[in-house]
Amino acid sequence: MLSFIVDVHTVSRTDSLMEGKGNLRRRKFITSLMIMLAATCAFALLFPPAKAPNVAITYVFPTSHQGKVGEKVNIIGTTNTTGGSYRVWLGNRTVVSDTNAVGTTANATFLVPSIPGQNYTLILQDVTKNINATSWFVIDPSYHIEARDGENKTIALPRQLQENDPATVWLNVTGAKANTAYVANVTVKTPSPDNKTFYKLASFSTTVNGTFSDFAAAYPGSFQGGSHTNYTGTYSIALNSSLATNTFKVGLTNSTEYHRGQLVDIKAAHYKLSENVNVKVRFGTDVKQNVNVSIVSDGLVRANWTVPSAASIGTYTINVTSLSSANATVKNPRDVQDFTIPGFTINMTAKNLAGDPVPNVAVKVFENEKSAANVTSDSTGLVPMKLEIGIYTCNATFKGRKVAERTINVTGATSLDLNCSLTNLKVLVTTEANVLVPEVKIYLTPENLTLTTNATGMAVAHSLLPNASLPNINRPYVLNASRYSMSFNVTTLQTLLVSSTAVKCFNVTIFCPTLALQVNAINAEGQPITGATVKVQELIGGLYDEGTTNSSGKVAFSFIFGKYVVGVYDVDGIKVNETTVNLFQNQNASILCKLYGLDVSIKVVDYFGQPISNMHVILQREGMTARSSETQANGTATFNGVTGGTFQVTVYMTDPAQPCVEEGFLVDKSTTIQVKLDKYVMLVGSLVETSQFAIVLPIVLTLVFVAVTEVYRRRRLKPQRQKT
Repeated sequence: MLSFIVDVHTVSRTDSLMEGKGNLRRRKFITSLMIMLAATCAFALLFPPAKAPNVAITYVFPTSHQGKVGEKVNIIGTTNTTGGSYRVWLGNRTVVSDTNAVGTTANATFLVPSIPGQNYTLILQDVTKNINATSWFVIDPSYHIEARDGENKTIALPRQLQENDPATVWLNVTGAKANTAYVANVTVKTPSPDNKTFYKLASFSTTVNGTFSDFAAAYPGSFQGGSHTNYTGTYSIALNSSLATNTFKVGLTNSTEYHRGQLVDIKAAHYKLSENVNVKVRFGTDVKQNVNVSIVSDGLVRANWTVPSAASIGTYTINVTSLSSANATVKNPRDVQDFTIPGFTINMTAKNLAGDPVPNVAVKVFENEKSAANVTSDSTGLVPMKLEIGIYTCNATFKGRKVAERTINVTGATSLDLNCSLTNLKVLVTTEANVLVPEVKIYLTPENLTLTTNATGMAVAHSLLPNASLPNINRPYVLNASRYSMSFNVTTLQTLLVSSTAVKCFNVTIFCPTLALQVNAINAEGQPITGATVKVQELIGGLYDEGTTNSSGKVAFSFIFGKYVVGVYDVDGIKVNETTVNLFQNQNASILCKLYGLDVSIKVVDYFGQPISNMHVILQREGMTARSSETQANGTATFNGVTGGTFQVTVYMTDPAQPCVEEGFLVDKSTTIQVKLDKYVMLVGSLVETSQFAIVLPIVLTLVFVAVTEVYRRRRLKPQRQKT
């Protein structure tokens, strides 16, 4: 019975344990699942999936979303397709066609089209995805008003209306409602101080595009009673007071500018019949015409004046006044008007015999021995002036000397050349062997001018007087040629004439001397270096040569006058030494090469300074072929004929990839360099690592000590023989 109960309890406990393990596994599974779900949610929140940008309009200019026909509109937005095509519509009209986005940015401009004014939908379309973004834009009406002459022709300065001339009012409307009839109030205001305003209700109808551009009213004919153009001055016109404004001028003449020989037509209005009127034309205080004129029909005063053939350039004044003693007409504003005789623009260019422009040429222009202009040419040789119709004489001087004279027949604006007797001086610097010499400084007197030869050995002084000698003064041209501030040639030119005639270009050749340069290369012991490469480069670049020293350590060169960098190089192309040589005369240059041909020994020793033989040594310097050798019984590897500098020394036993030591050394003389291998110790002719030696040494010493002790002990315990 007890046994049964024990068995049952045992089974029940086992089941409970199994059930507990199952529940534990389920709890672990649910916990793991919840952790995974939480991690997924957190990842989604922290790293949301990238979304393609929406198609949107982000900016419109004008920012008010309003504009008039012809004005520029800028629209910026985003597209859904990177680099895709987009379009822009204004209502149902395409204003931007198939343009590629930059990334996903659309940026386009267009001019407001000529369509009726209203609120339109502004559309940005991603063509690839066929997705639209919308905004809005309002087209406002635009108005323009102007006065034209009686024949409906535009009045452009210097043309103007005369007193009593009719005018037409021209109206231009865009962006208005389509097919709509309008009535507008057109007003004209007379000049101050009269300041009277006259009006006319003008009717017009717009087209299907909301535009109107045509005649609107005749002035003064269709305006209210009393309207006129009887005063000189500025008239103001307006549409509905402020929708559009403009001005037009009325004068005594039909133009504000005249030239010699032209007829000045003078007309003044609003005078009385039989009234005696005086017309004066003045230039400053000089009265050019003083005519008494009787009134013609309709109260008009008419007079003509032909501009004289000798009229001066400037401003003229016309004055019309009544001479009647009783009941004389007094106008306010008065009948006074200025006009000008402006002359024609004459652009003259001073050029030398070679056709190059010449600055600082003083040009005096005369008409009938009377001064008409006095101008100096600018940096481009231009001599601008104003001259009226006529025949003129020009005299040109340069540095106080007369260089040109010509006659000009002016009939209108023109451009012409003034050819001056000035010569270019071309200097060529070369050697006897025809080697062109650049960077030669040439100081030219009496011009106090410095020239520099170019890569072709050429220098040019522009626009010189062919004969610089003044009366009773000997002033020839002097050329002082130098390189590196050292003169090598002085040339004097009495004139720049060829067979007593000025020429376009006067050519001069200057020879630069060629000099001998011998280079002696010697080592630290003063012995010549054989087979070294010597390179010679001019200090400013360009000229270059190289050679090899002979058995005496010498090499010879031939160079032009100048400064040179001389370098000595070993067989590996490593520079041993260099110096700068001033070659202003034949030179012998000795270059001491202390680092050339050195003997370098590498001695390899162990931890205790004992020499190690049979070690591989590599001697390496940048730019030099690596050299290798093995240490001898004295631990030394010797390298002969080494060029000094910074070296890398590598020591290894058998595998170069596993060096025992790598060290850098500066070598500036023949020497022995000791390389210590702290890792090794020579033991009975063999290399032993220092760490192993440190372990073995106590053992060996202990064994020796034990052996010695044992020998000693045995000797003490050995029995002594009995003496008999």
